[in-house]
Amino acid sequence: MVQSVELLLDDRLDAAVRDEWTRMLDGGIDSQGRVRSPTNRPHVTLFVSAEIPPEVEDAVRATLTGAPLPVRLGGAVVFGDRHATLARLVVPSSALLDLHARIYELLKVCPGVPAHIRPGEWTPHVTLARRVPADRIGAALVAAHIGGRDLSGTSAGIRRWDGAAKRERRLV
Repeated sequence: MVQSVELLLDDRLDAAVRDEWTRMLDGGIDSQGRVRSPTNRPHVTLFVSAEIPPEVEDAVRATLTGAPLPVRLGGAVVFGDRHATLARLVVPSSALLDLHARIYELLKVCPGVPAHIRPGEWTPHVTLARRVPADRIGAALVAAHIGGRDLSGTSAGIRRWDGAAKRERRLV
């Protein structure tokens, strides 16, 4: 099961993404807003693997600071083909890229790390909808009403998501 480290968004950015989720649902697109779990929140995945051992997680926690990072959500991006993931790109600042590289360096020993999470391969984004049929991508973009508006804010902490236990823990 997936294990991850995720950057959370401040209240204003979180609410803006949730509004996009809702607009998509209202437009007949199954967005992330359909997931009713209290742990379902907009986030930027910094690292993912099959397992993150406790001692490695502790090393990550010890190196992180609580200082918020600037976060700017840019335009839409589509990953995949027949059944795609629709997301908002996160404009990569040097602070974000540095944080990602530090976390990756500490966690790269974990089993099952996909190639797309490596520095230089990683595309920071916030997921809006998964498994969108190719013929519904245009409708999804219209429903989300992203247009050319970037959204700016800050991070609001870093969490550790344990997909097996369906549990989150704050690292910062």
